Amino acid sequence: MFLQQTQDTQGVGKKLSLHFARSTSEILEAQRLRYRVFAEEMGARLSVAEEGVDSDIFDPFCQHLLVRDELTNEVVGTYRILDSMQAKKIGGFYSDDEFDLTRLNHLRDNMVEVGRSCVHPDYRNGATITMLWSGLAQYMQAHHYHYLIGCASISMSDGGHSAASIFNKLKGRSLSPSEYRVFPRCALPMDALNCNLESSPPPLLKGYLRLGAYVCGDPAWDPDFNTADLLMMLPLSRMSSRYEKHFMRKSPSPLLPE
Repeated sequence: MFLQQTQDTQGVGKKLSLHFARSTSEILEAQRLRYRVFAEEMGARLSVAEEGVDSDIFDPFCQHLLVRDELTNEVVGTYRILDSMQAKKIGGFYSDDEFDLTRLNHLRDNMVEVGRSCVHPDYRNGATITMLWSGLAQYMQAHHYHYLIGCASISMSDGGHSAASIFNKLKGRSLSPSEYRVFPRCALPMDALNCNLESSPPPLLKGYLRLGAYVCGDPAWDPDFNTADLLMMLPLSRMSSRYEKHFMRKSPSPLLPE
């Protein structure tokens, strides 16, 4: 297990550990956290087989990265990782359902997809998501993957105007080269929305951009989560030296799935 310690923003010590789920019970802990955040907090319409649990057909094919509070034994952050080999087994990445990824086909063997990122409300001080990103970076480095993809979601609680405005600002400076462009299957109707609001990107999207990720095209509308989703792609070669040094530092005990 790869162990880190941090302090929360209120100055109360929290001892956090980072590891991959090693059993179905640990995956279930992550799925319960996801339900709490996505369904109870964000109001997503989830098709659930078990009350209080967010699960889908991709979960059995994914590695589940967990941050646990060692003092309470509670899972307080999670990310799931779907690598190219597992994606082939299930028929594609999760993002394939939302976007036409044809222009990325030549990269698939060197690609991993991340998703279902969420952090417990009491742990959103930056430390938890930083640990998750560190785990992702170490995983990619250990398995020699060069490209990270995933959807960054923007709430459509105002009907989509903020999402359209955020994308309108980003497309001038953060769009990928045309050869990496993807196309939404259910596009956000940009022409019908106000694209000139003063809106700030959500923290996860800001984080991807700071790392050096591209926005790979127009946003897709996800009606179940009521979000506008942007397909993000981070070639590790674009990660700034500052973040590469921070996230890819070697640890005495490598973080690898068991």
